[in-house]
Amino acid sequence: KEDDRAQQISVVQQFVASKVSAIVLAPLDATALAGPVRSAATAGIPVVIIASALRAEVGRDFVSLVATDNFRGGEMGGEELARRLGGKGKVVLLRCLEGSASTDERESGFLAAIARHPGIEVTVKNRYGGATVSQAQDTALNLIDRLREADGIFCPNESTTQGMLLALRQTGLAGKKTFVGFDTSPALLQALRRGEIHGLVAQNPSRMGYLGVKVAVAQLRGQKVAPRVDTGCALVTLETIDTPETKAILAAP
Repeated sequence: KEDDRAQQISVVQQFVASKVSAIVLAPLDATALAGPVRSAATAGIPVVIIASALRAEVGRDFVSLVATDNFRGGEMGGEELARRLGGKGKVVLLRCLEGSASTDERESGFLAAIARHPGIEVTVKNRYGGATVSQAQDTALNLIDRLREADGIFCPNESTTQGMLLALRQTGLAGKKTFVGFDTSPALLQALRRGEIHGLVAQNPSRMGYLGVKVAVAQLRGQKVAPRVDTGCALVTLETIDTPETKAILAAP
C-alpha cells in the first residue's frame, strides 16, 4: 500500500540481501527510505530514485533522481487556479501524505503560486487526504462546509483528486467549484471533459519507470548518468486535451 513504509523498507532490505544488480525505487517516504538506500549503496548496489525525492545525497547514496519537477507542477496548478478565479476568492488545498516528497513539493509549489495573488485566501491547507481514494473522499466530506464556501480547490495527486471529485459529486458540488488536480487517469480525464475538473497537471509515470531502468542499466555499464532527469509535466485543460503536445505527455514512453 502507498502508505506502508515498513513493507517497502522490508522489500528494499530483501533486495540488498539478495545482492541484486541495481534497484529502481519510488520511495513512499523521503526520510524513512534513506537508510535502506544507503545500505544498498554500501553493499555496492546502485539505486535510481524515481517519482519522489529522497532525503539523501545524490552521487553518494543513490545515482540519479528521475522525476517530474514537482514544485513546478504545483506552481502550474496554482497559476491555473488563480487565473480561472481572476486572482480572488477562497481556496481549499487537500494535501496527500505526510513524508511524501513529491506531493510535499507540489503543495509547496501551489502555495507559492497562490501567494503571488493577495486576493486569494487559502482557507484549508493542513488537511491530508491519505493514501487511498476512499480516505481522500472521507476527508473531503469532512470539509464539506469549507468546500461549499470555497471558490477553488487544488489536489496534488491522483488519489486526492479522485477522492475530492467523488465527494463533490456526492454533495452536488461537482462542476460548481473551480477544481484543479494532479495526474491524468482515464476517470479524471473524463471528468475534465465533463466540466467537473477544470485543469489537471499531467506527468508521465510510464516514462519515469522506463527512464529509471535505462539509467540503472547505464550505471551498471559504467556509462555516465545525469544526477537529475526531469521527465516533464504539462497543464491539461479542455482546450488543450486533444493537442499533440498533451497527447505526447500522456503517451507511454
